[in-house]
Amino acid sequence: MKKILLTLIIFALGLNAQAATVWLNDARSIFQANSAVIMAVNIRNFNAKDLNKNGIIEENLGEERGNFINAIDRLDQLSLQGVNTIHLLPITPVGKIKAIGTAGSLYALNGFDDINPQLASKKSRLKPKQQAIRFIDEAHRRKIRVIVDLPSCASYDYYLKHSDMFLKKDIATPIIPADWTDVRVLNVGRNGRLNLDVVNEYKKFIDMMIAIGADGVVANNAAMKPYDFWVELISYARAKSPQFLFLAQATDVDTPMAKNFEFTPYNKLLEAGFDGYYGGYSRFNDWKLAKNLYDQVFFNRKLFSKYKLIKSCIGSFATIDSVSPILINGPQYSIMIAWLNATLPLNSYFVDGFQFGDDYLYPWENKRAKKTFTDDDFYFVHRGKLDIFNFSRKPEGNDGRVMQNFVLANKFKYMMNINVPNANFVPLQANSDNVIAYARSGGNNTVIVLGNMDFANMQNVKVVVPHLNERTTIVQIKMDDIPVVTKSRINSILAPGEVQVLLLKEFSIK
Repeated sequence: MKKILLTLIIFALGLNAQAATVWLNDARSIFQANSAVIMAVNIRNFNAKDLNKNGIIEENLGEERGNFINAIDRLDQLSLQGVNTIHLLPITPVGKIKAIGTAGSLYALNGFDDINPQLASKKSRLKPKQQAIRFIDEAHRRKIRVIVDLPSCASYDYYLKHSDMFLKKDIATPIIPADWTDVRVLNVGRNGRLNLDVVNEYKKFIDMMIAIGADGVVANNAAMKPYDFWVELISYARAKSPQFLFLAQATDVDTPMAKNFEFTPYNKLLEAGFDGYYGGYSRFNDWKLAKNLYDQVFFNRKLFSKYKLIKSCIGSFATIDSVSPILINGPQYSIMIAWLNATLPLNSYFVDGFQFGDDYLYPWENKRAKKTFTDDDFYFVHRGKLDIFNFSRKPEGNDGRVMQNFVLANKFKYMMNINVPNANFVPLQANSDNVIAYARSGGNNTVIVLGNMDFANMQNVKVVVPHLNERTTIVQIKMDDIPVVTKSRINSILAPGEVQVLLLKEFSIK
């Protein structure tokens, strides 16, 4: 069996950080090719300066909250880590009445065509929109696309100013979605009749996104809006910017949050013009069998084949709604997620802090605050999740194993798209139901991925690979121990939660 060292080859390839003088949005093309490596970023804490390391930003002590200007300093880092798309969590103004957290939830929208002043640097003379433009321009210089979160609901502050734009249970009671007590549901229309007052506000948001140079949007809880609304808004955006990406924060198991508004399931959202959805991989931690993973891949492939335009999804293994992978199954789980994102037919997706092994545990969580900027006196936060409610520390961690695999997996994805083009997906026969074993073949090369879904026990794995033999050139991409290759078989020992990746040169599996 021939062996070559691939790590240096991958890093030698690198990712081109030099930008063209004029940026041309290609977000849809990148997404449709499953080439996006997306990082969700909260500007409010992205590069915050927490000098006393207590986890909360106290500007009276000389500390600095995250903002568009100091965020620029982290863009080179993201580029070197292989990230080519930033998902900005909401950047619109937030409400302060009936708020959650001392800064207010990023998703409690208080205006469609303004930038949240909390995200502006006080050290810059530029206005908030100008700072946002500069940040996006700097991202584009590094060939990083920027897509922005579109909140689904609006704050109580916005309701007080525009009560006629909201759905109501009765003449005076606006609808609160589930337990989101800081927001109310907008009335965009139903049964084919759109409320143009609200639709026009969303169009103002699209106009602002295009004006600041954003490459697309992520529609939060897209299923809460009717089909006709999305057809109208997507058509409006595409007429101005054909490559403008629309990603629906929706899954194949979503259910209506309330009876009072029209629910649009994931398949209808794709029909309305969305380029993709979240894909269902958020359930991965609950799956006990490798077959569950394979079924999701085939489900998506069958789903996407129904549309004339190319559709795709993200690897939603860990989103802002998820507890940190570190708290679920430790670093090995994060490492597995990184490599599944790199090798499955989908777009990679992570939340800032994933790469460092951040557990998102804050010493002040849910305690009474010394100072608040809203009417909430508590540091509300979802335990183990990225903070979106307060002026908190930037994501951090010291797990070198996670970082190393995060970078290598992202750059391998880039290399794989070049050397294994239009790859298929073939589950392989393994001797254990909870061992992941699949092949991706294309361009006369094949990538094989093995993963132990048992995070407590080691497994002695035997995988059938038709036509494999000892003369096959095998490049060891990621593994702790060298597997034994015999005729049509790979034998390997997988540590708890371990994932192994092999590249087979001039070898195909159909």
